[in-house]
Amino acid sequence: MTNDVIEAAARHLFNAAQAGDKGARLPGDIAPGDVAAAYLVQDRLQALWLDAGAGAIAGWKVALTSKVMQELVGVAQPCEGAIFANRVHHGDVSLPHDSWVNIGVESEIAVRMAHDLPRSGGPYDQDNIGEAVVACMAAIEIVDDRAIDYTLIDAPLLIADNSFNAGCVLGEEVTDWRDLDLAALPGRMLINGEVVGEGVGGDALGHTLVPLAWLANNLNQRGTMLRAGDVVLTGSIVATKWLQPGDHMVTEVDGLGRTSLTVT
Repeated sequence: MTNDVIEAAARHLFNAAQAGDKGARLPGDIAPGDVAAAYLVQDRLQALWLDAGAGAIAGWKVALTSKVMQELVGVAQPCEGAIFANRVHHGDVSLPHDSWVNIGVESEIAVRMAHDLPRSGGPYDQDNIGEAVVACMAAIEIVDDRAIDYTLIDAPLLIADNSFNAGCVLGEEVTDWRDLDLAALPGRMLINGEVVGEGVGGDALGHTLVPLAWLANNLNQRGTMLRAGDVVLTGSIVATKWLQPGDHMVTEVDGLGRTSLTVT
């Protein structure tokens, strides 16, 4: 993709989100043809959000790390997206439903990084990346797919549109997480007191630290890295659910606590 096409694709996605337009394919003349091109569009889109006041990049999400999510979206590979500081919330929060076109929520295990993970220290894997994790926590990812028809989605479109991230809600940090078997931890999503989905940490590529290592390596390959203090959402253990005004949604992960979101 030329710089002009990258710019056009990123601005198309940015303007559509700003206008609250329903999700759609990118026009064929500016649609990225592969994953590498899609990340170039994503990088430019992130810069547009930074200029618009979304806050600094405070962390990253790893999308499509579980079978239920890959089946839901129809894309069978992990993808990444940035999380902006002004979209990070903590504890039990209430947010207006009309902040999004179509708010979806996911239940995840999140981690916070203790130090930078440069390319010189990699490649990273499940066995060596744990020493860089200072804390784990229950988390909610907020996504806004802008009500797109999921039959229109492919990996390049999802990646280009920052993997649909619209923020997160983080629970209390657990620093003694090494005493826990992250892969075996049961978790669940509740909406208005009813369990609507369940899973375990290992549903995300077999172990929470596997998508984290994938992300660290992918960022390194793209010329950047995970940084000290970054929060990483490692992937939903249940399928995305969509909220209506008045809904109260909770993520619980045994051993890591809970967090909640009410949309008003």
